[in-house]
Parts: sequence; C-alpha cells; structure tokens
Amino acid sequence: MDFYEVIKKRTSIKKFKNTPIPSGKLNNMIDAAMMSPSWKNKTSYSFIIIDDEQKKNEIADCVLNNTDEAAEALRTAPIAAVVVGDPEDSGKINGKEYYLADSAIAMEHFILAAANEGYGTCWIASLDENKVKTLLRIPEKYSVVAITPVGEFDESKPHNEPKDLREHVYKNYWSMAYSDKKHLAINR
Repeated sequence: MDFYEVIKKRTSIKKFKNTPIPSGKLNNMIDAAMMSPSWKNKTSYSFIIIDDEQKKNEIADCVLNNTDEAAEALRTAPIAAVVVGDPEDSGKINGKEYYLADSAIAMEHFILAAANEGYGTCWIASLDENKVKTLLRIPEKYSVVAITPVGEFDESKPHNEPKDLREHVYKNYWSMAYSDKKHLAINR
C-alpha cells in the first residue's frame, strides 16, 4: 500500500471483530515500532502486547471512562498494545521529557503498520496509570504512555475532515499562513 494511502486509511476504530491476528502481521507492527527514531537512539520505550481476554478486560476497566467506546474496544479487539516509557533513559531539554515523544513516535509507527496490515487501532491515553502498572507488573520508574486495541474493523469510518492549513501551517514565521494554490491536504 502507498504510504499516503496508509495515512488516509488510519482512523480511530472502536469496533472490532475478534479475529486473531497472524503472528507475521503482528511482528511487522512490532518491527515498525522498533525502527522508530528516538532521542540519541536511546529507545526509552517498550511495548507490552496483550492477548489474554481477562487481562484486556482488566485493562479496559482502567480507562477513566470505562463504559465508553474506547474501553469496549479494548475488551473486543483481539490484542492491545501498551507503550511504556522510561523517563530515566531519555533526555530532558527545556523541561520537555523526550521519552514521551519517543514513545509516541514508536506507537505511531505501530499504528501506521497496523493500518498497512489492514487493522484498526485507537490511541487511548486517558487511563488510571497506577492500576495499569499494577495489572501489567510494570516497575515504578516507568510511565504508561498509551494503549491501543488492534484488530479487524467492525465498522466503516471515514478519516476526519481535512484541517484548514491556514490555521495550522505557517511559512517562515508564525502567523504567515502557508499557501500554495497547487497544494491540497493529503486527505482531500
């Protein structure tokens, strides 16, 4: 699949079939995540892949609004992927902790690879981190950055509306709107 088609295809899916994911496809997603860049190549992130039904239900109960679609997605998808960052194994510049960026980039690689393999995902970060850490036996020094269910779509969902580039992309300096009459947003 063309890279831009993968980006267009990726959208937050919350309804899944419980069809097993072949290990080769899952390995492709994991490999993509492990190839993501990180601050000084520190790789301050790790992944936990959850396929145990009871564990997925327990994790779904950790979503802060555990009755919503995101929690239900974790319950019904065949797997969930948790990205965990190590604040001590990354840099901090101007108050910004780069393990968060490193973990987010790795999760995005994972999510885009899932889209390429034909699977849906949904980024979930609104959760009770301490409960997740306890359930997954994550050492105290680590931080749970995000979770995504992964599985075969059980809904058809278009990508979000294109963003107005004049409000989000600037040229040379702030508030000088980027404009190129030939340019169209990728998802138009």
